[in-house]
Amino acid sequence: MDRTQRRILGQPLSIPITQPKKKRTSMMFLFSKVSWKLRFQKREPLKNVFFILAERARDPSAKKRHMAMRGLGTIACETPDKVRKYKRIVLDLLVHGLYDPVSSEVIHESMKTLTTILGKSQGKGLGSFFIDITLQTRTLLDDESDSLRYSAFVLFGQLAAFAGRKWKKFFTSQVKQTQDSLLIHLQDRNPQVAKACKTTLRACTPYLKQRKEYSFQSEEDQRNPKLCRQLSHYHPELLQYFYANKIL
Repeated sequence: MDRTQRRILGQPLSIPITQPKKKRTSMMFLFSKVSWKLRFQKREPLKNVFFILAERARDPSAKKRHMAMRGLGTIACETPDKVRKYKRIVLDLLVHGLYDPVSSEVIHESMKTLTTILGKSQGKGLGSFFIDITLQTRTLLDDESDSLRYSAFVLFGQLAAFAGRKWKKFFTSQVKQTQDSLLIHLQDRNPQVAKACKTTLRACTPYLKQRKEYSFQSEEDQRNPKLCRQLSHYHPELLQYFYANKIL
């Protein structure tokens, strides 16, 4: 196992403690760079790593499951082209982590990595995983953990941006069911969560538009009274944005 594989799998690197800190850092960078180049020359550079991560992702130990999700995050950030090759394996592991029954750290790491993958792939190739990711992310918008709520809003915003035609009807129904959470967390106790919620609400606005078949209704009838009241009180600029874009 090379040095980079050790870092992906969460194992500490052995560095001589007698070397000065600056020198050790430069040597780590050099060895890491060399190991990546050597690894890319092999026929199946990440195959064994994925097998190990898949095993650890289902380990009874929450710590090992967390390490597996973090390893997938490292791969997604540093070698996105390799993730495309093993995309179904990676997505299966991340969705499995998203539904972890006991560890919030595993769930959090899974959401962060999924956000990275969606951003780099522009949401392409998710297939039916889109449904699983959306359903679970929606349940985490009201979680007690600030970090989980923040990551959930960021990921939900990504899903809104990349739902496309295929999942538009499904995602529209999810946004409507999430509307109360979006309104509540505009005033979240954590400013970063509130900011992420506001950004996500903007991303979800296309799914809040009225359907064309209801165009015969009056402008007042088309407006959502609850949403209008909330926004006019807390975020008048968002309400103006919705009116200008004929969303409400």
